[in-house]
Amino acid sequence: MRRMIITSSLLLAMSATAMASQVYKWVDAQGVTHFGAQPPQGQQATSVNTATPPPKPAPTEAPKAAPTFESIADPEQAAIDEKVKQEVAAKETERKKYCEDVRTNLSQLENNPRLRTEVDGEVRRLSEEERQSRIAEAQKAIADNCK
Repeated sequence: MRRMIITSSLLLAMSATAMASQVYKWVDAQGVTHFGAQPPQGQQATSVNTATPPPKPAPTEAPKAAPTFESIADPEQAAIDEKVKQEVAAKETERKKYCEDVRTNLSQLENNPRLRTEVDGEVRRLSEEERQSRIAEAQKAIADNCK
């Protein structure tokens, strides 16, 4: 029984390498890429490596980190890049705060038909036309500036 298992395992292993044949790749006159077992007559063809890729590293192995642009660049450029990143982050924080405020205002405008506003130190009630106008402005601001 053991001899039969060993023999069949060897035959199976050898049959995989025997079935692996050469594959050729070429591009025809129309620019279409073709693959085949036989190279075409009168055309340049390249051989394709059909070997199986190496196994992936075990999960316990840490992959080697590729060098980043920041590690290659000079320190002066790295400082400029950091400053730009901080400015972008500050603008994004401002934008999020603005969007939150506009959404809150829109909610107040939509849910309260009797809103009061202060104009030149005088408190007065918004008319329905003014309220609808401010609702439209808030919706446009949200559509233009908020995700």
